[in-house]
Amino acid sequence: MPTRRYVLAAGAAGLLSATAGLIRRANAQAVKKPVHVIVGFPAGGGTDIIARILADRLRGTYAATVLVENKPGAAARLSVEYVKNAEPDGSVMLFTPDFPITVYPHSFRSLNYDPLRDFTPVAPAARSMLTYNVGAGVPESVKTLADFVQRCKANPAKASYGTTAAGGTPHFVGVMLAQEAGVPMTPVHYRGGAPALQDLIGGHVSASINPISESMSFAKAGTIRILAVTGSRRSSFLPEVPTMVEAGYNVVVESWLGVFVPAKTPAEIVAALSAAIGDAVKSSQMIESLAKVGNTTAFQSPAEFAATVKADIARWAPVVKASGFIAED
Repeated sequence: MPTRRYVLAAGAAGLLSATAGLIRRANAQAVKKPVHVIVGFPAGGGTDIIARILADRLRGTYAATVLVENKPGAAARLSVEYVKNAEPDGSVMLFTPDFPITVYPHSFRSLNYDPLRDFTPVAPAARSMLTYNVGAGVPESVKTLADFVQRCKANPAKASYGTTAAGGTPHFVGVMLAQEAGVPMTPVHYRGGAPALQDLIGGHVSASINPISESMSFAKAGTIRILAVTGSRRSSFLPEVPTMVEAGYNVVVESWLGVFVPAKTPAEIVAALSAAIGDAVKSSQMIESLAKVGNTTAFQSPAEFAATVKADIARWAPVVKASGFIAED
C-alpha cells in the first residue's frame, strides 16, 4: 500500500510566516482554562504514551494546564464523538492514530461522526509502523513470519491474533496477511494495545499486531518476539526485524498520530495550536522521547494535514471493501 512522507520542521516555516497575524492574536488570547487532550485508548498504550509526551511540550506554550484524559470505548469511537461535541474553543482536542478517522468510515456501517465535516485537522505529531508479534503461546522454533503462517496452516485453531480495535489498522494488517498467506486467521479485539499484549504474554492469544511504541519494550525484555514490521523499510529502532515484504508478504502500513479539534474552532486558535505542535516536534526533548518508543516526529500545516486525511480516507476504501469486513456495531 502506498505510504505518505510527512514534512517535518522545514514545513513549519511557511506556515508560521503565512499565519503570523493569526498566531499573534491567538497568543494574546491564550487558552485560560485547562486544556484536555482526549485519547480513545487506556492509559499505558502507545497512543496514550505519545499523547503525554506531546502534552508535556504543549504545557506552558499553548496553555498553562494541559491534561491527558483517557476515554476508551467503542473501539475509540467514544473519544471521537466526545471531541466532536466539545466546545470549539481550543480547550478540548483529540489525539488519535489514523484509523478512527481514515478507516472507520469504511469498516462501520454508520458512525456518529463525519471525519471531514465534524473536525478541523491541526497537525500530525508522530509517525509509526506496526509490529507483528508472538508470545508465550508460540514455540521458540517459530522464528519468522513464514514459520508462523505455516503453524497457522497446520493448527487453524491457533491462528489467532490480537488487535487494538475491531475495524482498525492493526485488524486490517491481519486481514491483509491472511489474504496474502491464503490461511484464515481469527482476530481477537481488545480495548487497547496494553490488554492485547498482556494476553499475548500470557499465552492466551497466539499473536498480536501493535504500534511499535507498545511492543518494543516488551520485545527488548524478551517477553514477546517481533517477527516483522509493517513499514516500507526496516525500523531504525529494530534494525534486525524484517519488514513484512521482506518476509514474503506484500503488506505495507505506516501510520500517523495527530491532533484534531471540533469543527468551527476559530482559525486563530487552530493556528496557535499548530504552531505550538510545530515547536514541540522540533524540540530535542520530544524527538528523544519519541525515539525511546520507536516513533519519529511528524508535522504538517492544517491545510496539508487535511489533504493527507482526505487522501488516506480514499486510500483505505478499496482495502476494506476487498476484505469484506463490516463491523457489527
